[in-house]
Amino acid sequence: MNGEERRGRIIQLLKDNKSPLSGTELAKQLSVSRQAIVTDIALLRANGADIISTNRGYLMHGGKESRVFKVRHEDEEVEKELTCIVDLGGEVQDVFVCHRVYGILRAEMHIRSRMDIRRYLEDIASGKSSLLKNVTSGYHYHTITAESGEILDMIQERLREYGFLAKLQDYEPVDFWGRE
Repeated sequence: MNGEERRGRIIQLLKDNKSPLSGTELAKQLSVSRQAIVTDIALLRANGADIISTNRGYLMHGGKESRVFKVRHEDEEVEKELTCIVDLGGEVQDVFVCHRVYGILRAEMHIRSRMDIRRYLEDIASGKSSLLKNVTSGYHYHTITAESGEILDMIQERLREYGFLAKLQDYEPVDFWGRE
């Protein structure tokens, strides 16, 4: 299998899997080194493939709608917030804050199931770190993806019902990533 065929196979493997595939796992399946996979991923991205790197491996992002929600809640309500999103079919891509001094501080999450929520909460509970939202008095943002805008609308309404949605302030950029 040449490099072009291998990259096509990587795309197909990522599309067929809903959970992340590690570089090691891809290397094993394709009988190449992990470094060859890293190079292939870079080439695929350079050619427009929407591949996301997570702490658990690579994911193909594609065909989904996304929306940024500004939210605020107490630490004890994190599970409720995340569960309402994934139970309605959303995936929490990230968490970020818009700090007046430091600017945008962002962390990847890729939470799509209750199991992911449980792992995340265990990681927070076992570490010496606190939730990112706490540097801005609880205000934070999530980029949420879903199969349709209707699902995102349902998520937005549920977040509103729970009292989690927060209003944008004048100093906050509407386009957080500088895209048109």
